[in-house]
Amino acid sequence: MFRSGFVAVVGKPNVGKSTLINALIGKKVSIVSPKAQTTRNKIMGVLNTENEQVVFLDTPGIHKIKNNLDKYMQNAINSATKDVDLLLYVMDGSKDFSVDDIKTLKSYLNQGYPVFVVVNKVDLGNYETIYPRLAKLNEIEGIEQVFGVSALKEKNLEDLKNEIFKKLTDTIKYFPDEQISDKPLQFQLAEVIREKMLWLLDEEIPHGVGVVIEKIEQDNRRVSVQATIYCERASHKKIIVGAKGATIKEIGIQSRQAMEKMLNKPVYLDLFVKVKENWRNSVNLEQFGYGEDS
Repeated sequence: MFRSGFVAVVGKPNVGKSTLINALIGKKVSIVSPKAQTTRNKIMGVLNTENEQVVFLDTPGIHKIKNNLDKYMQNAINSATKDVDLLLYVMDGSKDFSVDDIKTLKSYLNQGYPVFVVVNKVDLGNYETIYPRLAKLNEIEGIEQVFGVSALKEKNLEDLKNEIFKKLTDTIKYFPDEQISDKPLQFQLAEVIREKMLWLLDEEIPHGVGVVIEKIEQDNRRVSVQATIYCERASHKKIIVGAKGATIKEIGIQSRQAMEKMLNKPVYLDLFVKVKENWRNSVNLEQFGYGEDS
C-alpha cells in the first residue's frame, strides 16, 4: 500500500538539519555551511520510494528575533510545523544539550506533536560522551523515539527512514517522482551563490547578504544568469568584492561550477554587488527573495 506524508525538521542553528534532509533524500535540496542562518526559508525536499513519498520540510534554525528577516524565518518554522505527520527535532550530539534545547523540545511535545529526536554528529563523539546525552533524552516524557545518527557520514539513517515510513498517514502522491524540491530555479540559483559566500566570507558578512536573480536566459547550449548580491554596508561590499575583485571572482567561479553541475549545461554568470542599508528590516522582503512563496 502506498503511503505519504509531511515531516517537519526543526532545531537550533548548525545542528545539521539540511545535511540530514539531503542525506535522507540522497540528493542536495538545501544548501549547507558551518554558519548559522544558512537556511532562511521553508524548503520542501521530497523522498520517493516504491511505496512511500515523504515530504520533508527544512526550516531555519531556531534563534532570537532581531529584525524582519528573523521574523520571516520564525514564520517559516511555524508554517512548516502545521499539520505534519511527524516532527524531527535535531540536536547536536557532539555537545552537551543546553537548557534552551530541552526547553524548546518540551514546547513541541507540550503542543502534542509526534516527535522523533534525532541526535546528529554522533561520529564526533564516543560512547562515554554520547550515551549520557541519549540517556538524558530518554527521561523526557512524550518523545516517541530517539535516534543517534551522523548525517554527514550517512550513519544509522536506514532505521530512521523505516520508522518515519511507519508514521505516514496519507495515500496521495503530492509530487511526481522526478521532483525533489518545491523551489523554482530562480530560488535554487540564488541559494547556490549564497552558499558559496557563506563558505568564503567572514562570519558576520553572510548574515547581512541577500541574493536576487535578476535574469535567466537559456537555450540548448548554455544558461546565462544575472544576479545581484545585496549587502548592508559599503565596508562589506569592499570585502565581498575583495582586492582587485579577487573575492567576487572566486564566488563567481564556485557558484558557476555548482550551477553547471545542477543544470548539466555550461553557465555564464554575471554578478553585481549593491549596498542596501538595513535591508533585513525592510517591510518588503519579497524583493530580496523572502516572500510568502519563497
